[in-house]
Amino acid sequence: MAGPDMQPEEMRAAVYPDLAGRTVLISGGATGIGEALVRAFAAQGCHTAFVDIAEAPARRLVEELLADGLSVLFEPCDITDTTAYQSVIREISGRVGPITVLLNNAANDVRHGLDSLTSERFDELVAVNMKHAMFAAQAVVPDMQRAGGGSIINFGSVGWMMATAGYPVYAAAKASIHGMTRGLARELGPDGIRVNTLVPGWVMTEKQLRLWVDDSVKDLIAKSQCLSGQVLPEHIAQMALFLASDASSMCSAQNFVVDGGWV
Repeated sequence: MAGPDMQPEEMRAAVYPDLAGRTVLISGGATGIGEALVRAFAAQGCHTAFVDIAEAPARRLVEELLADGLSVLFEPCDITDTTAYQSVIREISGRVGPITVLLNNAANDVRHGLDSLTSERFDELVAVNMKHAMFAAQAVVPDMQRAGGGSIINFGSVGWMMATAGYPVYAAAKASIHGMTRGLARELGPDGIRVNTLVPGWVMTEKQLRLWVDDSVKDLIAKSQCLSGQVLPEHIAQMALFLASDASSMCSAQNFVVDGGWV
């Protein structure tokens, strides 16, 4: 059994044969958790498409994965532009096949305060943290209906569960993701479409380490998690693979928390 300090390259990934050949769409796939998702699904033999506004790291990732013989497609897109995003989704479906797995990963936990919040800023934060997920689901559902089923994986956050300060609109948007999951799961279940929320804990991405994780945060994590060690993007990707595959065929309308046992 691997110890608590196991690094990503030592992580033994499960293989889900049913995922091979499926078309997967991931939002925000260029860096962080999104990059781990792209790598994990491409390694399963999926036709892995992703969107992002960060073109430079996205193109480096594509170049690397294509060199490894994997099927990956990147389309630059601002997911807050609903019309453009849905157009890109239809283009991806036409190029690489019907999308039967959707991962609504893109978000921005930028810090903001109530005192300086404007109506325009509120709309911007909701657009990047919640609205795009609903309209991406709307765009892929016809593909999933024709295919006889599919999996939509929305990304929540433990932040609002912990009543974390510093990002009230982000917290509200992420909390609403759980309600969206429940509503869509009921509506789409008769079509064999599963909808779940994957809830990451405090994941040690490059952004988190650069901006917010100092010694005091490390101490807090060590005291708060039941499990020792870091929650890594690869841990989130492993849960996503399970939720995308037929291994989770009777899982819907649920929250799957990967946080080392915190909340």
